[in-house]
Amino acid sequence: MPGFDPKKDVPDLTGKVILITGGTAGVGAGTVIELVRHKPAHVLFTGRKAKSAEATIASAREAAPDVPVTFVEVDLANLASVKAAADKILAQLSRLDVLVCNAGIMAVPAGVSADGYEIHLATNHLGHALLVHKLLPLLQATSDLEGSDVRIVMVTSAAWAMTPKGGIQFDRLKSQQDLPVLGRWIRYGQSKFANMVYARELAARYPKILSLSLTPGVVTTGLVTNLGLVDKAMVYLPNIGTMKTPEEGTHNLLWCIGAPREKIKSGAYYEPVGDLSNMSTKASKDPKLGGMLWEWTEAELKQWL
Repeated sequence: MPGFDPKKDVPDLTGKVILITGGTAGVGAGTVIELVRHKPAHVLFTGRKAKSAEATIASAREAAPDVPVTFVEVDLANLASVKAAADKILAQLSRLDVLVCNAGIMAVPAGVSADGYEIHLATNHLGHALLVHKLLPLLQATSDLEGSDVRIVMVTSAAWAMTPKGGIQFDRLKSQQDLPVLGRWIRYGQSKFANMVYARELAARYPKILSLSLTPGVVTTGLVTNLGLVDKAMVYLPNIGTMKTPEEGTHNLLWCIGAPREKIKSGAYYEPVGDLSNMSTKASKDPKLGGMLWEWTEAELKQWL
């Protein structure tokens, strides 16, 4: 959608309750601040530290003093923390119209989460999957309301094409998953691939909910600017002239949140702004992989549901 202008192109959101993960900085914070200008009933956002949320809350209140904005502390790499946060959210809300799974880490050194999973997969996929499953009953109940338009938006990356052989190495996800050259990027790509495939599975299994994935583009947020010199060069050099500012990075999220439902294909992957992507790989076309990821995720999350 050329010339996207959120102030004109995001519709009135009166009555909607929206939850965004990773709203303390970058694209997530910018999305929260823009959304409140369109009069939703309530915007909630998550992050790891309450102190980091203060700037987002202050800016949102300045933009729209009458819109309630709530911070929920959560560490997505810790499933006990995700469960506690989801229970807190459920205790507060009677409806949930939009869930945006935006938070994430990128190209960090090899490591495992508190629960023993590869750290990118744990943070970017598994924590979000638990949050989705805990909130699904509320999302489904909201979808039954007259005039509702319930959405789950997974923020992924074009890096989802950079996966290990087969797309997802299920037998190595409970380890640091040491990989050869570019290992940190391949692990990141695997987690972003999981986000894209999981959105597709959600769309197939819950057709009343509009589920989709998107890339915000390559955005000059801390995820990029805090990289080491070599990794930063890997990001900047192929994207000279196409890098997006943090404000521009919000545009595809805002489009996917607010665009008319009939203009969005459920289960699809969107590039900025609102462009249906035809990007594919051998792994992304594997008809069995989505079901395999779903079943693996269900089994791993069983004790937390």
